[in-house]
Formats: sequence, C-alpha cells, structure tokens
Amino acid sequence: MAENEQNRSTAESPESLAELPVESAVTVEQKPSATKQTSVARSAGIVSIAVMFSRLLGLAREMIFARYFGAGFLTDAYVVAFRIPNVLRDLFAEGALSAAFVKVFTDVQVTKGEKEAWRLASLIFNLLAVILSVICIVGMIFSRQFVELVADGFSPEKIALATTLTQIMFPFILLVALAAVAMGVLNTKGIFGVPASASTVFNVVSIVFGLGLAYWLSGGGWLTSADKNAIPDGPSHWAIIGMSIGTLIGGGAQLAMQLPSLFKVGFRFTPILSLADEGVKKVIALMTPAILGTSAVQINVLINTYFVSQIDGAQGWLNFAFRLMQFPIGLFGVAVGTAAIPVLSRLASEGKTKDFRDTISSSMNLVFLMTLPSACGLIVLGEPIIRLIYERGKFDATATSMTAIALAGYSIGLTGYAAIKILSPAFYAMNDAKTPMIIALASIVVNFLGGYYLREWFSHYGVTPETPYGYGHVGVALATSIVALVNFFALAIIMRRRIKRLNGREIIASFTKIAIASAVLSAVCYATYHFIFGRFGTDFGLEWLRHLCRSPSAASRLSSLPNYCALPNSNRHSRRYDVN
Repeated sequence: MAENEQNRSTAESPESLAELPVESAVTVEQKPSATKQTSVARSAGIVSIAVMFSRLLGLAREMIFARYFGAGFLTDAYVVAFRIPNVLRDLFAEGALSAAFVKVFTDVQVTKGEKEAWRLASLIFNLLAVILSVICIVGMIFSRQFVELVADGFSPEKIALATTLTQIMFPFILLVALAAVAMGVLNTKGIFGVPASASTVFNVVSIVFGLGLAYWLSGGGWLTSADKNAIPDGPSHWAIIGMSIGTLIGGGAQLAMQLPSLFKVGFRFTPILSLADEGVKKVIALMTPAILGTSAVQINVLINTYFVSQIDGAQGWLNFAFRLMQFPIGLFGVAVGTAAIPVLSRLASEGKTKDFRDTISSSMNLVFLMTLPSACGLIVLGEPIIRLIYERGKFDATATSMTAIALAGYSIGLTGYAAIKILSPAFYAMNDAKTPMIIALASIVVNFLGGYYLREWFSHYGVTPETPYGYGHVGVALATSIVALVNFFALAIIMRRRIKRLNGREIIASFTKIAIASAVLSAVCYATYHFIFGRFGTDFGLEWLRHLCRSPSAASRLSSLPNYCALPNSNRHSRRYDVN
C-alpha cells in the first residue's frame, strides 16, 4: 500500500519523463489514451485543411508573381531581399520559438496556474518585441552589406533595388515571431484552426495589397522586358516596391488575425520586461539548441546548393521538386506535429509516460497513413504532375524529366521528414532540446558525404548533350532523403531508450499494412497512367479540348469563351501590365 502511494505521488509530480519510471506512470491511468489520440487526430485534421489552403494560395501567389514580374531583374531582387528576413524567421521564430514556448507555457500552467502563464506570455511578447526591433534596425541599416554578401554576382543596379526591398521587408521577422507566440498560446488552449489559417491570410493579404500598391505606386501599370538582364524602368521599380510593402502588410495580418482569439482565451497584455524570470530562462535554454539545430538545416541547404552549382538547371530542378515534396509534409507532418505538441507537453509535465508513449505512436501511425501513399504517388506520377504544373515556356520536357527524377529522390525520405515533425517536439516536451540539435549537427556530415559521393555516382547515368552531368542532381536529392531517414531512426532509438518502450510492434505492423496498400495503389496508378499515355499521348487533354471546339453541338456553349483553339503567338519583347 505504501509502495502504491509512493508511485502515485511520483507520477503526479511535474518532473521530466526522462527521470520518471515507466511503471509509476502506468499507475496513474491504466486506460488507453483514446480520447487524447482522437483529439490529436481531430486537431491535425483542422490544421491539415488550413495548411492545404495556405499551400494552394501560396502556389497561386507564386503564379501571380510570375505572371506580372516574370523571371529576371525584379524577381531576383525580391527573392534575395525576402530571403534574408526569411532565414532569420526560420532560425529565431516559428519552429524553435513555438516548440520551446509551448513546452514552458504548458509547464507553468500546470504547476503555477493561469495567472503566471499569462505573465510569461507577456514577458516573451515584450522581449521579442525589444530584441527583434533592435535586430530589424541593425538589419535595415546594414541591408546593402547583407545583400552584397548573399548575392555578390548582382549588378550595382540590382543590388540597389534589393537593398531597398530588404529595408522594407526586414520587420517581417518581428511580425512573424510575435505571430508564432500567439500560435503557441492558442494551440495550448486547443485552438488550432485560427493560427493554422494565419498563413492563408498572409497569402491573400500580400496578393491583394501587393498588386494594389504595385498598381498605385507605378502610376497604373509597368513594363516587363523579355531580356532578363535589362534594367527595368521607374514604374517597374515602384511596382516591385509595392509588392514588398504588401508582403510586410501580410505579415502584420498574420499576427492581427490571431489577436481576437488570443484575448478571448484570457490573454491580457502586461508591460513587464525581465530576463531573470525563470520561465524566460527556460524558453531561452530550449530555444538555443533548437536554433542551432535549425541552422544545421540551413547549412545543408547551402551544401546542396554548392554541390549542384556547376550543373546548369539543377538549382531549378531541385527547387521545384522540393516544393512539391514539401506539400504533403506541410499538409500532414506539420499538421500532426502542431496538434501533438500541446498534448505531449502537458503529458510530460504531468508525468504520464504511458499516455505520452501512446500519443507519439498514434501520431506516427497517422503520419505514416498520410505520407506513405503521398510519397508513392509522387514517385509514380511525378512526371505528369510536373508536366501539368510547370511545363510551359522555357520549362521544357527535359526540365520536366529531370525534376521528376529529383522528386523521386526526395520522396524516398518524405515519411522520415514528416515523422521528425513528431519526434523532435516530443524531445522538447521532455525539456531536452540538445538531442535533436546534436543529431541535426551530425546530419551535416552525413549530408556532405552523401551529397558528394552520390552526385559523382549518378553523374555517370543519364548523360546526354542536354544533360552532360547526367543525374548528378538526383544524388543530392537522395542524400537529403538519407539525412531525413537517419535523423528519424536516431531520434526514434533515443526516444525508445528514454521512455523504455515506443510501441514498436504496433508502429511496425501499421507501417507494413500501409506500405503494402500504398504499393498496390502505386501499381494501379502506374498501369492506369501508362495506359492513358499509350492510348492518347501526353496531350490527350488538349486533343479533347480541340475536339470540343470543332464540335458543332459545342459551338453555342463555347461562343462566349476566348478562342483557346488557336491562340496566336506574340512577338512583342515587352508587355504592359494594367492591374485593374
């Protein structure tokens, strides 16, 4: 009897799960945590829907941007200008800050109550506002030096424009960081739809205000030249400035849309500032290793960029392939991870090891269910998907083929990428940010060796006059997948040791069933696609449209539509865009 009382007391203490015996945690609650698992799945579904709309609108934003600004002087300047604050956002804001804040905020709620939790939220808001405001001021002052460092190949005119755009968009990091804190608070309160929809609002607002300001500042329209190296005229400069201002307004909207929900759940702003607060110290202690781990990802990106720098077209092939691979990761991996973080943090704070373990395994099974079929689909149907989305203009059949093969290389590690979105936050929930950091830093070595040797190996295959380096870029994509899989297995093994078990048999059984079903699905998709391809060719959709246009019965239905049957080619070297 005394032993049971001792176990119960230990299980109810808010100690780290690393120090909690598994047996004592089981005595707290013998029933399976079905309610919590269902809650994670439901919340993940809400986040997934919001992320889907965000990604689709993000694609629409890119298409609109390409439509009005093309690829060249203006776009190059904008991309470099936005990349600088965007990298800082990745390092200091969304990932590291959200995971660290949610953990500490949940701990304070459990141990000290709501009042202290809201005090911590105000402290983090105020500290971020002060620290990032200073960073923004410094960044705006030294924008030219940053641009010259990142894009030393730019002409003086392009550097000048990129500097102006950087100064405009640098405060974006402050707005997004505050939005990340708001998202963390709302997630701990069980509100997922509003913060997950914030990026959708960003895309909509940046498009509407960007184009509106571009039209107004340019005086009613601007010109884009077919010559990518030509220096645009004055109205074009003002147009891209308008798009940059629209981007900044979108960042503000991303924060503003969450404020009503934030105040509704009980947040009240308190003008206090302290670096000595215990909760603030814990957030910083968790964030620092997380930032280092995130910087390892950025280093891997730079390594991959270096390895394919001599392969003409490889930057674009890998970029387009990676974007497509990121879609299911964001839709499923990030969604499940976002929903699981508050639950895992609370279970860790309450010392409920069994529920903690069950939540991890059920979340991973959910990720496998969603991402394994997605990976197989991208491997089997990558080429027609890329042809449908990208193959037009200068993106020819060769680019489609090379991008599709790179997409297959990335897709091999897709499930590992998504599962990491569950395991890494689980370590943060256990007050352990060092383990993911060490594994991420070790991945730099894996990525470097894998990227180099696989690039050299694959460069001997697929060599043609158009692709003298063969499939060398695919080796880099495969190295990225290997890094994801190695990280996943390393995190899983260490997590299993920390919590004694990881429901491995259940996870393996679920993975096997999903893999078999995905293989059957892939075979059916492959056979169906090649049947249609053999029967109609790649242009079967266009042939159907031409047939429809020629059909007398369809004449009345098509009379009010533009003539798609015979679109004339334009020989003009520049176009004027009137956004009205």
